[in-house]
Amino acid sequence: MQALYTFLVILITLPALSQSTFHLSVRNAGRNRPLTGAAVQLGTAGTLTDSLGRAVLGPLPAGRYTVRFSALGYRKVSRSVTIPAPDTLVVLLEPETEELEEVVVTSTRSSRSIADEPTRIEVISAEELTEKSDMNASNISMLLKETPGIQVQQTSATSANMTFRIQGLDGRYTQLLQNGLPLYAGFSSGLSVMQIPPLDLKQAEIIKGSSSTLYGGGAIAGIVNLITKEPTNEREASLMVNGTSAGGLDLNSFYAEKWKQVGVTLFLSHNTQRAYDPNRDGFSDIPKSERLNINPRVFFYLSERTNASVGVTAATETRLGGDIPAIRQKLDGYYTERNRSDRYTTQLMFSHRFTNNLSVYAKNSITFFDRVVTTPDFRFGGRQRASFSELGLNRYGDRMEWVAGLNLWTDTFRENTPANSPLNRTYTLNTVGAFVQNTWKATEHLTAESGLRVDHQATYGTFLLPRLSILLRLNERLTSRLGGGLGYKSPTVFTEEAEQRLYQSIRPIDPRQTSAETSQGLNWDVNYSTELAEDLILSFNHLFFYTRINSPLVLRLSDNRVTYTYRNANGHVDSRGFETNLKLTYNDFRLYTFYTLIDTKRHYDNLDRPIPLTARHRAGFVLMYEVEGSFRAGYELYYTGRQELEDGLPTQPYWVMGFMTEKRWKHLSLYINFENFTDVRLSRYQTLVTGTRLQPTFVREIWAPTDGRIINGGIKLFL
Repeated sequence: MQALYTFLVILITLPALSQSTFHLSVRNAGRNRPLTGAAVQLGTAGTLTDSLGRAVLGPLPAGRYTVRFSALGYRKVSRSVTIPAPDTLVVLLEPETEELEEVVVTSTRSSRSIADEPTRIEVISAEELTEKSDMNASNISMLLKETPGIQVQQTSATSANMTFRIQGLDGRYTQLLQNGLPLYAGFSSGLSVMQIPPLDLKQAEIIKGSSSTLYGGGAIAGIVNLITKEPTNEREASLMVNGTSAGGLDLNSFYAEKWKQVGVTLFLSHNTQRAYDPNRDGFSDIPKSERLNINPRVFFYLSERTNASVGVTAATETRLGGDIPAIRQKLDGYYTERNRSDRYTTQLMFSHRFTNNLSVYAKNSITFFDRVVTTPDFRFGGRQRASFSELGLNRYGDRMEWVAGLNLWTDTFRENTPANSPLNRTYTLNTVGAFVQNTWKATEHLTAESGLRVDHQATYGTFLLPRLSILLRLNERLTSRLGGGLGYKSPTVFTEEAEQRLYQSIRPIDPRQTSAETSQGLNWDVNYSTELAEDLILSFNHLFFYTRINSPLVLRLSDNRVTYTYRNANGHVDSRGFETNLKLTYNDFRLYTFYTLIDTKRHYDNLDRPIPLTARHRAGFVLMYEVEGSFRAGYELYYTGRQELEDGLPTQPYWVMGFMTEKRWKHLSLYINFENFTDVRLSRYQTLVTGTRLQPTFVREIWAPTDGRIINGGIKLFL
């Protein structure tokens, strides 16, 4: 009996004695970091990885098994394993879709994954840029207009000149860059948005909040850095023909190719527009225009450690708005507004890597910009010559990265009037700067980026500009960023108010009676993503921001009641609020929605009122259906809330809707876009022009679209 009992015990316990536990580790293939919460499935049994990406299965009987691994935003994989396993199995998961692949950003002067960047950077990808170019092939106004926290502000009812604001702050507080080089500022700022085509852009990087530590003065509200395409091993050639119901025609072409040691890109565009008057008041809401743009770049791959590139951009444009019969029949004596501009820019970049941990770079741009604004009784013109040069050193380490450098920024404007004229606004501003930046990966969960810049101007003095950004990675799903810094802006006459007045009767700035504007800025955001169900992915971002500008430059009516003078106000301007962004992805569908609250106030001259033409509430809703590489269709709905005019009166809120669709084959794409198809426009709310044809008076504060419904469509060839 005892022998039988012993035999039964052995029979029962033998399978258990032959079972083993299975240890595994799941990591991110791109950054080799642990993936928290990754699902591990074996048959009907499963578990999730811990904060270190580890998991244990079992005990399991000896044998061969198939284990499946999955995580939010990563491709699902299966592995065949044998139990018992001698070592821990390490599984690397790759990003699942293009949208979640590793995005590299460069605006902070170091090529780093956006997921590892402590500074909050918003990236508009190549795919989104393609969608925006289908909606507006002529310029980037659509790209900026539909970005949360950015408002495109029209400054002229006849010539449709535009600037843009970040978080409610005047356009002069934002730097518009191309490949990290400041190209569009000063006299050109009123046309910059209208003169930059989107077809040759690889991505756009937006930093909201004080960024003067990165690129010097003028970045109080933030920066927009436009990154152009570079040649790859596969040749790229495309041709785009776009036409609009408003009489616009866009011809754009792009070519890029790379050989062993040389690569080239070439962008050409020709854009024409007929004078367009949707409200039939006899004056243009879109001016007659013609623009030619050419941008060749040559890349030299001198060795594995040394690269260089040189590029030239040439753009010439004529815009003629005003009296429609006078424009079409070329009549004299009636009101017209002509903008003629020529821009020529050179770009030079060089980088050399001494070791895997040490590199040096140099970059330079020189811009020549000429512009003349002409009306029947007034003419304003001038030449702006600007340059930016920078020499920097990068030092990389396992946990520490340093960037240090020197730069020189020159800006000279010469007005085409006699030098002894009391209204001659000629100026010269030269700035010498030095900066140092450190990125420290303290732990797997904490990264800090700190910087310090010192800028010196002979006219306005020396500025010390610190900044700090912190990235807290709680897990793979939840991250948070906190950042802040100081900024400044040197006074010039080129503001939205001056552009609205076509620079008439505006006196030059007297450096003895003005000082630079200074600022403090702070922002904090939270990012969360999760997989709600199979193939249903949720991404959420919420941003809080605050910016204060001290002694803001204000345009005042002079004592003679005829001219206007710039003076620093005794007080401040502040902008505060939040942005909420939500994105849902399900198979071929994308739903994106946002809401922004922007509270901007003037606290000077006994004022405690909002900045005029700033919408406190804005919201957007975008639904896209896309079969990759074949077909896409999208519906957009945008809300703009009440704005306050200069006299304190409120405007009407309004909704704008659009719909676009595109069918693509291997070498051909056809698309059509219905923009603002409900025909919302300012002329439906108020009269845009009063007076006579010979002496018209135009509305100065433009708070809604003036062009109304626009239908455009075209064809793209991929050669």
